[in-house]
Amino acid sequence: MSDYIQSRNEAKIIETVNTLIVNGDIKHPKLSRFASISGLSLSKDNAYATLYVSCLMDDGTLNASVKALQSAAGFIQARLANVLKTKNTPRLTFVADTTERDAARIGELLESIKK
Repeated sequence: MSDYIQSRNEAKIIETVNTLIVNGDIKHPKLSRFASISGLSLSKDNAYATLYVSCLMDDGTLNASVKALQSAAGFIQARLANVLKTKNTPRLTFVADTTERDAARIGELLESIKK
């Protein structure tokens, strides 16, 4: 599969899942509407996708949102099948993305070293 098609599929997956979250199509009480997909790792054969979830709220909300999305993975995968129209619809795995929080913590540590 060409890199163009691969990147286009990644963009479609991120857009579709973010739209499902914002519109409230995923009916789970623990899913925060402040959660979003910040990144994606898609296998070359479109069989597996790891989606990185970030949230503007605290870590408890982030972890609850990741669990909620993982429990709704079948529903999301069915919606993706309609959008992607490829031979394989990827099996979804959701992971908490703590990159921003970790970067802020490293920035604080560097500032404390300077003082």
